[in-house]
Amino acid sequence: MGTVLYVIGFDPSNSDRSILHLALGTSVAVVSSKRLYKELQKHCRLDSYPPLVPVVPLVKCIDTVRDFLKDGDVTVLASGDPYFFGIGRTLTQAFPDQKISAHPVLSSMQLAFARFNIPWDNAAFVSLHGRSNDHLAARLLKYEKVFVLTDPKNSPDMIAAKLMYECGENVISGLRVHVAEHLGFESERIVSGSIAEIASQKFADPNVMILINSLDKQKIYPCFGLKEGEISHSRGLLTKNEVRAAAIHALRLPRQGVLWDVGAGSGSVGLEAARLFPELQVFAIEKEEEQWQNIEANKNEFSVWNMNRIRGRAPESLQQLAEPDRVFIGGSGGNLKEIIEFCAGRLSSNGIIVVNAVISKTAKIAPQVLFELGFEVEISEIAVQRYNYPEENRIEFNPIKIIVGRRLNQESANEQ
Repeated sequence: MGTVLYVIGFDPSNSDRSILHLALGTSVAVVSSKRLYKELQKHCRLDSYPPLVPVVPLVKCIDTVRDFLKDGDVTVLASGDPYFFGIGRTLTQAFPDQKISAHPVLSSMQLAFARFNIPWDNAAFVSLHGRSNDHLAARLLKYEKVFVLTDPKNSPDMIAAKLMYECGENVISGLRVHVAEHLGFESERIVSGSIAEIASQKFADPNVMILINSLDKQKIYPCFGLKEGEISHSRGLLTKNEVRAAAIHALRLPRQGVLWDVGAGSGSVGLEAARLFPELQVFAIEKEEEQWQNIEANKNEFSVWNMNRIRGRAPESLQQLAEPDRVFIGGSGGNLKEIIEFCAGRLSSNGIIVVNAVISKTAKIAPQVLFELGFEVEISEIAVQRYNYPEENRIEFNPIKIIVGRRLNQESANEQ
């Protein structure tokens, strides 16, 4: 008939433990944290208990469970719902042919929102449990309401402090934070406060947090397609709407990775890219003070926390940046050849370089250098005219060449 792997959500406040008793009666081992195992012994009065298999290290745990399943059933204890950022996913992947009987109870997410009387049907969910805490603002503040699973390293106070560091307390002063410790246990505690108040406290593990972003939402912008008048710039120096759209299309942006916006000007291309993909890290490189201030104004206006300002001349200012997956060159300050060569040397294997050429010198140098460096080069020319119907007072802009360099993979290069 085969053995059964029971995956059971354990809630000490839930008095119905019939399924748990049934599973324990046939199990030869219990997979659990020490904390849950102690709660099991406290609330389930049994003559004897199956031996404990610690959850961590996880690889060893899976191997041990596999051995125990040869001799009988195994019960896995989880807090709340094992299939909500829990061990359920790992078990189904590790034991694809094993009979699994899952029995969740209320998840930490459900309990937390209930404790604070907050509807959660429009919330986003992010797990930082055992994960990187890089670029927290970009990952968390893109939502108006987000539930965060924490861990001892990524604790609520650390998360709050890091958000303040990345954004500035004044910028995110409208953020309301709720923290719940030990949900469902006798030691349960709930706390609400500002970002600064949460950053100044310490919290017992395990805990979860909810962020409510109540910043002024009067200005509603599209996810893509900002107009020139909405972007802070100087003297009309920014990539025009139609050209910006074409350049971003040519970049074929990944959802994650690194984009260098070299000679960014007002940063309009990098701005649109950063808003489209919050997990994409955008570096806007600009040497002019006036434009540098425009980039900062746009970053704050549109809350693009994944956009980083780098002040200086290229290629010197590119030395310490993370390797790019995409490069957009809007301005070169007379160093176009050197910039392309440097970017090509740092570009990922499937990377793309896009150069906007306004002047004939750029249009001549860029494709030649890219081709000599082994790139496949494609050029599009865009001539924009604008007018309103029924009037036909046309505004004509100078034609712009969009030069796209894609690395030739080794097979393609050999064929040629």
